Amino acid sequence: MSAPDRPNRPLTYKEAGVDIDAADQLIEFIKPLTKSTVRPGADGAIGGFGGVFDPKAAGFKDPVFVAATDGVGTKLRLAIDTGNYSGVGTDLVAMCVNDLVVQGAEPLFFLDYYATGKLDVEAARTVVAGIAEGCRQSGAALIGGETAEMPGMYTDGDFDLAGFAVGAAERENLILEPRAEAGDVILGLAASGVHSNGFSLVRRIVDRSGLGWGDDAPFAKGQSLGDALLTPTRIYVKSCLAALASGGVTGLAHITGGGLLDNPPRSFAKHLAAEIDVESWTLPPVFRWLAETGGVPAEELARTFNCGIGMTLTVSADRAGAVTEILAEAGETVFRIGKLTDRAGDAPSVTLQGLRTWPA
Repeated sequence: MSAPDRPNRPLTYKEAGVDIDAADQLIEFIKPLTKSTVRPGADGAIGGFGGVFDPKAAGFKDPVFVAATDGVGTKLRLAIDTGNYSGVGTDLVAMCVNDLVVQGAEPLFFLDYYATGKLDVEAARTVVAGIAEGCRQSGAALIGGETAEMPGMYTDGDFDLAGFAVGAAERENLILEPRAEAGDVILGLAASGVHSNGFSLVRRIVDRSGLGWGDDAPFAKGQSLGDALLTPTRIYVKSCLAALASGGVTGLAHITGGGLLDNPPRSFAKHLAAEIDVESWTLPPVFRWLAETGGVPAEELARTFNCGIGMTLTVSADRAGAVTEILAEAGETVFRIGKLTDRAGDAPSVTLQGLRTWPA
């Protein structure tokens, strides 16, 4: 118990709720994690006032830098409520680096921001371990971050995360303007689960179901409901970079908020439209359960969630087979889900064929 707060009694920062020793302890825990993400251009050292990256040492001649920032949304609420923090750090990296690769950029480095009312060193260590795992998967170096202990800003046990990634591409390889043409094939890469979008709706549906986070997941044998929904977001960086290097890829779209209806059009010009056949892959059980339990209409499901497709690529028809092989060799499950056509008048930019097969 702290001493009574008498007038003129000397106070310490720790008594005000900020434990510098705990923060220092966390930094010591983090140092080997950052070293595990070392790559050309970064030495993995932390502790200075800023992280340093040398693009010349990374092999770039005329780089254009691309930056992205994101969080993990209310999936973080689920992680906090279940005490399972092991995957949200990977989610944080994934949401940033998957946005970089769609512009043809290779992730170079990552920084994180961890804010809490009272620092739980073990919880923070677990989160940063997940961040390091995401960095290793994407080839980015974890070169720094910030841990902010702010008493009075967050309730006990709560924290928030933000991530910041910077990537680069040689100037001639950067995807700035739409390259796709009518007749291009649309490939879809399988998602690992719900990823990190739509969790405000997920949590409402779980409330309606009457299930607890520790109950068996109706759609994932052998897993609790909480753990199944916390499956980390898949990182598509290395497979997509390989596909881009092979030639024939004309556009990519990370399927995040807005789902299959709002994201694909970001990768092609307005005079084109995507025809996507949702029967070309099987709607994963988690989305079928969410739809049936929440009474979510098929179109709402497609606008809210990835529905099993975490990334789309448009590819010239003559290269579709070769690119599919490259992606499969890189570990992706690839579906040929549609094609681009000329858009007629006010027709929608995405048409989902076969929605009748999805639960309403």
